[in-house]
Amino acid sequence: MRFGFPNKRAIARLALAAALAGFVAWYGLPLMVSLPHGLLKNPQASPVFVDRHGNPVTRLALPGATRSAPVAADQLPADLVACTIAAEDKRFQSHGGVDPLATLRAARDLALHRRVVSGASTITQQLIKISLPPSERGILRKLHEALAARHLEMHWTKEQILTAYLNRLDYGNLRIGAAEAARFYFQKPLADLSLAECALLAGLPQGPSRLNPLKHPQRALARRNTVLKRLADMNGIEASRIARAAAEPLSLRPLSEKSPAPWLAALTAPHASEGIIRTTLDLGIQNDLEAIVREETAKLRDSNLRHAAVVVINPADGGILALVSSADWNDPRGGQINGALLPRSPGSALKPFTYLLALDRGGRIPASILADVPSPFRTPEGLNLPENYDRTYRGPVTLRRALACSLNIPALRELNLLGGPAPLHETLTRLGLTTLGNDPQAHGLGLTLGNAPVRLLELTNAYATLARAGQHRPAVLFPDAAAPPVSETGFSATAIHLIADILSDPAARAPSFPPGGPLDLPFRCAAKTGTSSDFRDNWCVGFTPEFAVGVWAGNFESQPMKGISGVAGAGPIFHRTMLRLHRDKPASWFPRPPGLLDIRIDPRNGKSVAPDDEDPKFIREIAPAERVPSPAVAADYDAQGRALLGPAYAAWFESPYNQRRGELAMDPAPPVIEPLRIITPTDGMTLLLDPEIPSGSERLRPVTNLPGTARWSSTTLRVEPSTPEPVIHLTPGSHVLVATDPRTGETRSLTLHVKRL
Repeated sequence: MRFGFPNKRAIARLALAAALAGFVAWYGLPLMVSLPHGLLKNPQASPVFVDRHGNPVTRLALPGATRSAPVAADQLPADLVACTIAAEDKRFQSHGGVDPLATLRAARDLALHRRVVSGASTITQQLIKISLPPSERGILRKLHEALAARHLEMHWTKEQILTAYLNRLDYGNLRIGAAEAARFYFQKPLADLSLAECALLAGLPQGPSRLNPLKHPQRALARRNTVLKRLADMNGIEASRIARAAAEPLSLRPLSEKSPAPWLAALTAPHASEGIIRTTLDLGIQNDLEAIVREETAKLRDSNLRHAAVVVINPADGGILALVSSADWNDPRGGQINGALLPRSPGSALKPFTYLLALDRGGRIPASILADVPSPFRTPEGLNLPENYDRTYRGPVTLRRALACSLNIPALRELNLLGGPAPLHETLTRLGLTTLGNDPQAHGLGLTLGNAPVRLLELTNAYATLARAGQHRPAVLFPDAAAPPVSETGFSATAIHLIADILSDPAARAPSFPPGGPLDLPFRCAAKTGTSSDFRDNWCVGFTPEFAVGVWAGNFESQPMKGISGVAGAGPIFHRTMLRLHRDKPASWFPRPPGLLDIRIDPRNGKSVAPDDEDPKFIREIAPAERVPSPAVAADYDAQGRALLGPAYAAWFESPYNQRRGELAMDPAPPVIEPLRIITPTDGMTLLLDPEIPSGSERLRPVTNLPGTARWSSTTLRVEPSTPEPVIHLTPGSHVLVATDPRTGETRSLTLHVKRL
């Protein structure tokens, strides 16, 4: 056998085969490996809510609780690119996705040390790795990454690869991408980073947890300086700049996760365009109102007031300019409840809508005289004798004063005259209040006093409808969503203007709300307070042409406050909010509708007097031209000039509640006979006899509008005479009761059904 060297032709064939194999391996095999699906689309940005001016308000986390903010290539600073290449892949610009020199060095080190000493992955390979689903590491996985890196290098430019890489790197603390890392660690945009800060960021991806600068600052600093040294070795940056960067102290400004309007994160927002979700909020107003709520609730902690919520709506477009959900989002006692959406009793904040009905449909004007006298009313639970908040009665008052001073009895009487709770229930429902239920009778006349729960956001928007002269539109938070429908409420511009005029009248509310309080502002503003029973809820709602504001204050768990009324609890927040809103936007007022006249009246009887009569007893008023009150005449007064009252005021006039004997007197003329009306029981009522209530459920005392006047009878029930009304002894069955008015002989009858439980 002979041995010899291959001839030249054989060597050439081997060289050609090797070259062909190398070509196929370098250019052909990579094309057989598909690119990761995650690389074929832009990385997802953390959705961010922005205000109406484009300012970020709240950033949402991505799946895995990470946050990301991808940027374009032209937003990546040259220093960050240079530091990243120095830290991870110094031959990035010259290799084709796989670095043979680094691979040989890694193989040598592995052979010498029997362990991995240095890595060989290029930036392109690392990009492939972080774009693939996680799996076990091994030679096949490494080979796949290398081939995919070659494939990518044949289709993408170096700039595209670097941009994708820097937008997908994990920089620790759940921050993905260089831009989000800069925002988190330094609260800076990328363009404002120093060379030292770029080097710090470039070093973190090697070990985001081990090098976490918040927990291990010295490790992060050492890694930063290593990156700077490698950068110096590449001769790409002036030595003096690198020296200054190495001497720069580590100066972190970690971003607090606390953000304005934290309640936004719980909302289902419309589709975000490139991760941006536009809202109608104004970040400056939102921040300032959150501070106001914190400061004002802190002042009242000793009065057991811990929570508050605020809503500000722009009447022009229905946009929510600010919404404060609670005084402290981190309060363990309900801080993350959204007080703007929580149904609570609004107290007297619903009264303006009763008087709106009275002005528009009941023929009333602000000068109309209403009776503030003890008045029994029928409720679903039985007969009720309500009181005013101060447990007194004022006799005849104007509608203006009744509303401005928030008197309960006139409001109840007006709603009763309007036909009961149904008209008010229908009005409030049409204005967007969704928590009242379907049965108006479930609340009775107490609906005007706020015995039904409402949401602050919805009530504020109802007031915004008044600021829009009756045009109703739902409140809007996302302007990019479909435009909500606009509807007319049917109320006249005159009636709405009169309500706004009354609610903005400091002189009219002065008897109950002395000057200098939270409702007094340096500009005209309509405002109404509300306080629920037992001081569990405080409200203050109002508007100018530019803003509608609603404030609720109290405790989410419904603990009562210590004697804090709406003007003392919600009022200061309302006051400061209005001042803040009009700091940059001067307040205006509504133009007067045509047909309203300036008049002068006697507030004791609502009669008009001469416009030039300067008697201090008379006050200025406005009224529609067609409803100007009749002139006061001599017969309206006694010899001492006291205004004469009708018989409806007789009981009040003789009671201790009457503190006005010097200005009022009873009319001695024969009274106009008021017709008899049965208040309770009602026709067709079913009464149940409960054996658990000894004798109490078997006795009924009827009530009329004229106590002690009617004569009662029944052919099937025993009627026992008593004062002021008889006692009717009930037995099972159907019975007819008859009430006779002895003054006129007129009768009223009704049928009762009595059953045993």
